[in-house]
Amino acid sequence: MNITQRRWFKLLVLLSRFGLAAMFLFAAGAKLYTVRDFAGNVANLVGTSWAWPATVFVITAELTTALLLIAPRTVRLGAALAALLLVGFAAYALFYVYVQHGEPLECGCFGKLIASQLGVSTAKRNLLLLVPTLIVLFGYRQRERLP
Repeated sequence: MNITQRRWFKLLVLLSRFGLAAMFLFAAGAKLYTVRDFAGNVANLVGTSWAWPATVFVITAELTTALLLIAPRTVRLGAALAALLLVGFAAYALFYVYVQHGEPLECGCFGKLIASQLGVSTAKRNLLLLVPTLIVLFGYRQRERLP
């Protein structure tokens, strides 16, 4: 790879990294803004006894992912957690549609700010977001520091 290509790739990694961090921060913030509504959506998916623990877990995982992506020393860990969350959310969306044969349901992925149905489109979106996640995971290089 020549210098120009490396610079463009480095820019792509940077945009992917901070774009993902912004998305996870926005998603967590939107859920916090409408936390009771989100917990209600979660209750429809996991039952009322697990609604609040699952709500706290999802919001905490999204905030943690964003913070890990922002901090230079933990970018790859953040990308790995992002990939895990995206695959997990996609798998659950497909499970809900094809195994549980669930009725159309607002997923609350971005709180009530952006409407989205839980299902195949949610799974596709999350799997598409794996592209920038993998770019960050395999393309990020921390600057070497002199001792």
